[in-house]
Amino acid sequence: MRCVRSGCGGTYGPEGYCDECGLKAPEGTPVPSVAAAAGSGGTAAATQAGGGWSGSQGSRWSGSGSTGTRTSRASRRGQLGAGLLEMPRVPLRDPATVVMADPKVAESRRYCSSCEQPVGRSRDGRPGLDEGFCPHCRTRFSFLPKLKAGDLVDDRYELIGCLAYGGLGWIYLARDKNIGDEVAERWVVLKGLINTSDVDAMAAAVMERRFLVEIDHPNIVKIYDFVQHPDPQTGKPISYIVMEYVGGQSLRDRLLSRRGPDGRPNPLPLAEVLAYGLEVLPPLGYLHERGLLFCDFKPDNVIHAEEQLKLIDLGAVRRIDDQLSAVYGTPGYQAPEVPTAGPSVASDIYTVGRTLAVLSFDFRGFSSEYADRLPDRSTVPLLQAEESYYRLLVRATHPDPEQRFESADQMREQLYGVFREVLSAADQRPRPAPSTLFTPEQRAFGIGAGNLDGPPIDGPPEADELVHGLPLPLMDQADPGIGYLAGVATTDPRELVARLEAAPEATPEVVFRLVLAYLEGGNTTAAYHRLEALAADHPRHWRVDYYRGLVALATGERAVPAFDTVYSALPGEPAAKLAVAAAAELAGDPATASALYQRVWHTDHGFVSAAFGLARLRRAAGDRAGAVAVLDEVPENSRYHLFAQVAAIRAKLAVTQLALLTEADLLDAAARLERLTTLTPERRARISVEILHKAIQFVPAVSQPSPARLLGHPMNERALRFGLEQCYRTLAKVSHDRRLRAAYVDLANTVRPRTLV
Repeated sequence: MRCVRSGCGGTYGPEGYCDECGLKAPEGTPVPSVAAAAGSGGTAAATQAGGGWSGSQGSRWSGSGSTGTRTSRASRRGQLGAGLLEMPRVPLRDPATVVMADPKVAESRRYCSSCEQPVGRSRDGRPGLDEGFCPHCRTRFSFLPKLKAGDLVDDRYELIGCLAYGGLGWIYLARDKNIGDEVAERWVVLKGLINTSDVDAMAAAVMERRFLVEIDHPNIVKIYDFVQHPDPQTGKPISYIVMEYVGGQSLRDRLLSRRGPDGRPNPLPLAEVLAYGLEVLPPLGYLHERGLLFCDFKPDNVIHAEEQLKLIDLGAVRRIDDQLSAVYGTPGYQAPEVPTAGPSVASDIYTVGRTLAVLSFDFRGFSSEYADRLPDRSTVPLLQAEESYYRLLVRATHPDPEQRFESADQMREQLYGVFREVLSAADQRPRPAPSTLFTPEQRAFGIGAGNLDGPPIDGPPEADELVHGLPLPLMDQADPGIGYLAGVATTDPRELVARLEAAPEATPEVVFRLVLAYLEGGNTTAAYHRLEALAADHPRHWRVDYYRGLVALATGERAVPAFDTVYSALPGEPAAKLAVAAAAELAGDPATASALYQRVWHTDHGFVSAAFGLARLRRAAGDRAGAVAVLDEVPENSRYHLFAQVAAIRAKLAVTQLALLTEADLLDAAARLERLTTLTPERRARISVEILHKAIQFVPAVSQPSPARLLGHPMNERALRFGLEQCYRTLAKVSHDRRLRAAYVDLANTVRPRTLV
């Protein structure tokens, strides 16, 4: 089965994941019936895929849907940019040029492994000791590398030098003498311990050896081997991990290499940061599926090599159910609850949110003043400009772990929506994608400006029009009531209510459908009480808030708060933004509505209601050209293209003062009408009347006669009146109402210019 993702040429493997893009097949997609490969054991992360309900104890925003990420390491190429953005290619560096000339641990990072007091520091002009005993607890410390260039480890790995050091160990570059030839050499990385007296670090190394070799994902550094080498001082064997060498550039180095005029790092472009987020979340999800936590995710531990990202430094990885091993993290990235509650999937999500923030804006004080919170949005221009991104960060880094994304897959899905929105806003090119959580618009709303069978309908759409037009949440296929709902075929509201009230179990999906049935039948009180009864059992689900918004619309209450909660839960969903925009316009907040209509429309031209809403608000603000521009973007293959063009004609003519109308406006409106070849004679005549009426008002105000022709008539009052008369007589001929026919004849006689018989 080929992958259903747009632009992907891969196929689904035995586990249901694409061998090219790495994403999971949608629910119900057939995949090869081969036994899934054995996992690494351990406890899998408890997440609800596909929007499953987790009861009242679940996250407020649970059931956000998910997209799987497992993939075999040999089958997936780099997908940086998700096929939408050309990412900078980071060339591989010559391994021999990246070793440290003087491998030492900076004094500011030297602490006793036992009492955590500073050790090895300079004093009275004397340099700090690299080795010695802690003056506080007498624990031995050593910050010197145990290997040097030329050492041969396990009679196989020839040391070239030190690459770096970190909280868990020295990292060495070596050459594998057993694999390599005169044409190509195999470079590997060996990782040992900074301080062999550090009991926690020793335990972490043993933990790595137990399960890390089983990790096999293209975006995670590969562990090849575990070897031992004697300590040069004591002769005791020291364990080393042998892993894949990744010769690109860390995201931290990428950030530091971009210096502004003031010498401070210049943040990466937001689109690139989001592309990085899309690439790192699948490997984290892969670990979580296998019951593992990364724990210490940060820009330092992500390498950009050519067209791919790699997670490196697996020293802090631990099992989800591990209650004994030491927990490692980095201030500014580590979730605030980790020191007391321990790490979790939610704390890994937190580290990703913090990393995105650090990379995307000048986040001064992220490890001190703002170690557990984001800066005020008003102080960060990027966050002011990109509301969806801000909401994504807020949810990912929420102080309450239950309020964060439930899984890496859920976060990736919303991040992908924000990514498409950011790209589309930058170049005005839509990047649509089908939603796994919402239907399309039920029907376009607010299109009255393009009314074909009568005068234009100005102003915001009615609340009832929104209730029956806004997208709806897709049903949760894991809901026990799905089978019963599938057998309920009636569309009559009364009969539907009776059938749903008689359902064997009032599951969430049954209640949601019942709420809609009550709204369709006009019983808003019953809809409200039914929904609130469900909310008492499931208070933290975004679907409840979305239906609260629909009920609020139907009852005349403010719907913005409920829809806004959904927007915060699902910042990448255009449907949520569309709902907020429509409710805001109805509530008299054109600024909020206009901004969100614009974002939705620029991202996905399938939401035609957003185009009409944006055009309506621009026209109300006096921006006729802007209104016409957005209406012209409605695709020709859209069923609403004709409505949009009629609305554009009316926008051209919509002037508050006749002096603002130009001949070009009139001629453009007429030319647009002439291009609408599918209009019936009645509709064409009706719109011609509007143009000719405006032209008749315009012509006497112009001092110079025009040689132009409007709808085939010379641009003078007499000719235009004859044209208007002809249109009224056409309407009289096609009308089936006798009284209306007579009225059209009277109008024709009224506008006809005086003639001599």
